[in-house]
Parts: sequence; C-alpha cells; structure tokens
Amino acid sequence: MSRWSVTATVLAATAAAVIAPATPASASPPGGKDVTAVLFEWNFASVAKECTRTLGPAGYGYVQVSPPAEHIQGSQWWTSYQPVSYKIAGRLGDRAAFRNMVDTCHAAGVKVVVDTVINHMSAGGGTGTGGSSYSKYTYPGLYSSFDFDDCTSQISNYQDRWHVQHCELVGLADLDTGEGYVRGAIAGYMNDLLSLGVDGFRIDAAKHMDAADLANIKSRLGNPSVYWKQEVIYGGGEAVQPTEYTGNGDVQEFRYAYDLKRVFTNENLAYLKNYGEGWGYLNSGVSGVFVDNHDTERNGSTLNYKDGATYTLANVFMLAWPYGAPDINSGYEFTDHDAGPPNGGQVDACWQNGWKCQHNWPEIRSMVAFRNATRGAAVTDWWDNGGDAIAFGRGSKGFVAINHESASLTRTYQTSLPAGTYCNVQNNTAVTVDSGGRFTATLGAHTALALHVGRSNC
Repeated sequence: MSRWSVTATVLAATAAAVIAPATPASASPPGGKDVTAVLFEWNFASVAKECTRTLGPAGYGYVQVSPPAEHIQGSQWWTSYQPVSYKIAGRLGDRAAFRNMVDTCHAAGVKVVVDTVINHMSAGGGTGTGGSSYSKYTYPGLYSSFDFDDCTSQISNYQDRWHVQHCELVGLADLDTGEGYVRGAIAGYMNDLLSLGVDGFRIDAAKHMDAADLANIKSRLGNPSVYWKQEVIYGGGEAVQPTEYTGNGDVQEFRYAYDLKRVFTNENLAYLKNYGEGWGYLNSGVSGVFVDNHDTERNGSTLNYKDGATYTLANVFMLAWPYGAPDINSGYEFTDHDAGPPNGGQVDACWQNGWKCQHNWPEIRSMVAFRNATRGAAVTDWWDNGGDAIAFGRGSKGFVAINHESASLTRTYQTSLPAGTYCNVQNNTAVTVDSGGRFTATLGAHTALALHVGRSNC
C-alpha cells in the first residue's frame, strides 16, 4: 500500500469507517521458477482453480494472494489493507478455503506468497468481515492502545525517519513494532500462515517499519529463512531508503517500473541495454520487479492494462531480461479507482466480468517458460536501431526481439542459438536458425518475437 493508495479515499472514509465499515535472507525466489502471478483480489477458490488451470502448466513459480486477515467492511479494494484481527476471515475466503488453495497450488507446482499487512490496523471502528468488534487502537484479544505508536498524527514529512516509521500512514493505527508483544503477535499471525503451508510473504508498507523490527519479527518465524519481499518505495532525498531492507530479503524496486513507463512511452527502447544495476537500482539478487502493481496501475505512475500493446511489450521485456524476480500483476478493469473486485473476488473465467487476467495473456504467459528456460544465461548479441526496436539473446538458451516502432521491421538477427527450428512463442510460428546462429524475420509494429531451447514445435 503506497501513501497514494488510500490518501484520497481512506481519509475521506475514515469517519464513515468508524460507523461502518536478521537471518540470512532468501534473495530471489529459490529454484528455477522465479515468476510470481499476483492475482489481486481473487478469492481463494478462484486462485486454487487458476493454479491448476494456468499457473502450474505455464511455469509460474509463485502466486501472490491478497491479504487474508479479517478486515474492515466495505466494497472498496483497500478495505483488505485495514486488518482488524489476524483471523483468516476476509472477503476472499475463510480458513478452509485458504488451506485448500495452498494445497491445490502446491499440487500444481506453484508456491504461495501472502500479501501481509503488519504495519498497521484500521483507521476506524466497527464490525469486521469475520464478525469481530473493534475500534481504532482497540482490537479485543489482540491489541490495545498500549500497542500503538505514540504519534497519532499522519505522516507528513518523508525526510524525517521517526515521522515515517512512528506516525500514521493515512490515518491507519500504527503498530509499535519495536514492542516485544507486538512483534510476537505479528510473528504468531505469520507462523499461522506458515502452518497452512505458505511459502513466502510480501510485506506491505515495510518502509514504515524499522528494518531491525522486521528482522526481529522474521527471526521469530518457524522458518526464518522463508521468502520475504518488502514494499519499500524509493524516494529521492527521503530518510528511509530501500537498501536498508535488503538484509531481510527482497525489496520491491519501484524505480524499475517507473522508468519502464517513461522509456516505453517517451524515450527509446535502445536505452535499456544496461537496465538494472546500470541504472543505479538495487542488486538484481534482492530485487522484486514489476511493470505495475495494484497501487501504481491506479495512480498513473506506471503502465497498466489500459496501455494495450505498450503494456504487453513491457511485460515481455521484463520476463526476458535477467534482472530481479518478476511479478505479473493480474487484476480487473476499473474506472473508479476505489472499486473492489467484481463478483466479490470470484473469477468464473478469464476476460469475463471485468477480470483482465494479464498473467494469462498469451504474449505474457508464453514468456514465463522463456524465463525458466533461459535462467542463468547472460545477455548476449544485443542489437538496437537507436530507437524503439531492440533484440538480445540469453546465451545459447534464448533470443528475443521487440519492435515498438510504428512500422513493421524485417531484418536478419545474429544469435548464439544452436542451429535448428524454433517456435516463436509470441505468435506460434516456426523460425529457422542457421548454422551461423542467424535467422531472418519480420516483426509487425508493436510486436515481439521470442525463441528458446525446448520449444521447437508450435
């Protein structure tokens, strides 16, 4: 949850909500599959089906699910980010549905990451989605007023570390994560999730907690080396910086997404030749990357599904480029930025009832296997036209070309691929690579080509 996520909405709704509703870290996800499908606000039964139907067969390593804890009532998506207890009793499903989802995804070869809200509780009072009564600073059986930071004003100065980490993010009750009891309660929630088979956590609003507090909480987990991905939004000149958190695990590299939007819309793809550490970003091994997430697709800071082919090509590039561990955001259509999920989070079929299913767009889905097949291979054979057409290889394992120009492009490409016939997984056509590693192809405007070992037949 970024500061934008609820600034305009929670502040306006706070009054209404009162009435109604340092262990060694796992860096990039371990194993050969490091792509996460973020099924934003999908209910757990729908996630389970999608693991079997799409994610497992496509080669996704992880699925990230929205916060499962009991939260304030309301149809808006951001109600999920205002917990009122640590019971699994949110709009997306109960404990049994959650457990079944984890087991089903595991059976499909997909691990489960949980978006975890531990910086704060609600902005108001009422009755939660699981029936719990609460008021701001009082959550019976869990927290009392003594468990919250003394600063009860909203964060207004991001140049002041204490203010960022002790005051309230858009009016949400800020937990005192330096307190032993609070650390234990949070660890208890996370250990409960681990007991249900969860494989990792995305730590919401990590920037608003001291990195040492998070390290202490992580040390209390039954599996203290569990995968850990932290939301720490970079801000130039700010007191709290993403690099402080890399000792705990991965950190989401927001600059990657911001700059992709700028390059794909206003600059030249040729500039991407050294994308990643060469642009001053975090080290690849501790970076979580994305084209967009649930916050940024709404606030306009990144590309989103409304950008059409530009959005698709940015995802193709991210999955082809060996930097960070990629998230594929998969949400739903919106005109109202606050609108919650269609049909309460139930997804009967992709591309119906507003569900966008970006993880299952053929151009994006096919690149997950490309990424798995090329893992560990460096970039080779870079080519660009100085503008918006680029191509590069991943050693002898794969090759991708992206034409973001307004006209088609025909040329002969030099690769390091073994001779043979390959399937262009972007459009399921055959491509023949000669004994010198060359092939000739025509790419239509705003399309891509991707070849990788293991896919000779379309």
